[in-house]
Amino acid sequence: MRLRHPSGRIVHLSCGISLDHAEDVSTAIDRLDTADAALRGHFGTGALTVALRLPYRLAAVLAGDGRARTRLRAELDARGLEVVTLSGAPHHEGGAAGPADWSDPARVRHTLDLARVLVDLLPFEEVRGAIATGGLGRSGEWDEARQKAGARHLSRLSGGLADLAWRVGRAVRAGFQPGPGEVLDSPEQTVAALSRIDKDRLGICLDLATVLRDWPGPEAGIDRITDAGLSVISARISDPAAAWQPVLRHLLAADTARTEYVDVDVIGTDEQRGAALAYVLDELTTLGLVPEQQPCTAP
Repeated sequence: MRLRHPSGRIVHLSCGISLDHAEDVSTAIDRLDTADAALRGHFGTGALTVALRLPYRLAAVLAGDGRARTRLRAELDARGLEVVTLSGAPHHEGGAAGPADWSDPARVRHTLDLARVLVDLLPFEEVRGAIATGGLGRSGEWDEARQKAGARHLSRLSGGLADLAWRVGRAVRAGFQPGPGEVLDSPEQTVAALSRIDKDRLGICLDLATVLRDWPGPEAGIDRITDAGLSVISARISDPAAAWQPVLRHLLAADTARTEYVDVDVIGTDEQRGAALAYVLDELTTLGLVPEQQPCTAP
């Protein structure tokens, strides 16, 4: 859903849907049908935005087959579903199985596959989207060799995203998610590890539950990151029951929106995801954001 922030900026609210067990487009469509039916139980008709989590194999299939991307886009359109964000975290971070950290070049290939898919799934009026991925790797395993390999791979990712934007006229940015025990852990560690990245195309994906649980000062931590020039490309809400509203208020203060993508990505049934999305929508409207075209509420 598109919501207009008081500053005039558009903020996209999405519901996370995992396609982890889908290996082809037909299986992915079956999963979308199941999720869509549950979401419509909360929202009825109208456009809804979904944040798809694609496994390595499905992302590679879609990236290499334009007809498959066209089919998936048509099926999304037929269901009134829009996609502006994709997720590609590895298995230990809650996503599809794959290489564990960014010292492996497969993480670059997968993320660029996601970017290629996303530019064809974006609504026609959108000129950019976002990909959420995990932290660089486990801090205890991030030796000098892995650090150097990771730096090369982030450079390759930035170059690949720049080339894609030049070729198709749509930009994709990638956000790395800090987490406990990761190279990206505290705000200070995150800033230090990403000090030399291409800040126009790479940034941060914040899991707000992690921020509230592990950062001593969540609002100050967000300031530390943004003051260093790192963008909060997307915010992930994995636990809407947590007292995260002060953090949301900080991200979406009246004078500016520090992020333009809010993904509700909870563990549970599709019905629970729909309820969480409705709850977060109410919270955002309380903060002054106005839905541009709110779906009809189901009876």
